Amino acid sequence: MNDPRKKNPTLGIAVLIVVVVLLVLATILYNAITERREYERENPPESVASAASAAAAAVNAVKGAASSQ
Repeated sequence: MNDPRKKNPTLGIAVLIVVVVLLVLATILYNAITERREYERENPPESVASAASAAAAAVNAVKGAASSQ
């Protein structure tokens, strides 16, 4: 009497594709964060104090050169 309807697998395939894309993006993001932490551990950034003192020395050098002219 009632024939079973054929199911359309389009929704299932669409969900599968979205899940796979999200997994790929999550993996790339995880690897990028891990690599960045490893890089910063091996090459620590300059401290703020040393960067500020270098900038102050450069400003003083420019002021000294300007006042001598």
